[in-house]
Amino acid sequence: MATYLDRILDVHRTAAAADRRSVGALVDAALGLPEARRFTDALVEAPAGEPAVIAEVKRRSPSRGDLAVDLDPVGTAMEYVAGGAACLSVLTDVDHFGGSPDDLAAARDAVGVPVLRKDFTIDARDVCDARLMGADAVLLIAAALDDAELTDFHALAVEVGLDALVEIHDEAELERALTVGARLIGVNQRDLVTFEVDTARAVRMAPLMPDWVVRVAESGIRGPADARTLVDAGYHALLVGELLVTSSDRTGAVRALRGAPEGLQNEG
Repeated sequence: MATYLDRILDVHRTAAAADRRSVGALVDAALGLPEARRFTDALVEAPAGEPAVIAEVKRRSPSRGDLAVDLDPVGTAMEYVAGGAACLSVLTDVDHFGGSPDDLAAARDAVGVPVLRKDFTIDARDVCDARLMGADAVLLIAAALDDAELTDFHALAVEVGLDALVEIHDEAELERALTVGARLIGVNQRDLVTFEVDTARAVRMAPLMPDWVVRVAESGIRGPADARTLVDAGYHALLVGELLVTSSDRTGAVRALRGAPEGLQNEG
């Protein structure tokens, strides 16, 4: 029986198979763009003991359905940054998450922080498209890629000036991420096969990562207590979507995750 991930990847692979654009031409176009904002650097510049928050612009999810169907990417981005978000993550998957490249472009234009393209990268054109639509980082999900794809897409991201967030779920995927030289690694606490959340996954994986890895905990973060647990486990950053986008006070919710005093804001 096909899983959530299988069905989503099938849609993306079918679209990629029909894409006749030249990868070389897309690479050339990407190389002609101004320098991207430094996504990884923004995460490690957070004050000691405080997590860098990657706040997500997200309308819906396969597991929860509609979250914020009328979301304004510009206003949401500004609310997040007012609370001290170090970076943004913007969903560009149309069919399953209700996102779009327009959401990413609008959010990035509204703020000064780096932006991750959150999508299912399964083709070299996807990497180039991330750069061309204005992203500063691209997501590479180890579970969705074979070893050759992970290696090639990571190298291509570096070539066109993107940071690459390599998402893993277990020890075997961590080894694959380290093999391609990933410096930025995210542990998704949500199983992409069942979409169930395992809140102990990230804590288990953190001590297995080398000191030079910038560690990101993803999904299932329910509030400041979870944030503190993950910081104590060794994470530099938290990627948070549903908690923030459904909050009636998105600025305050970001600030609370950071553990920042009321009124303290990020200058970015």
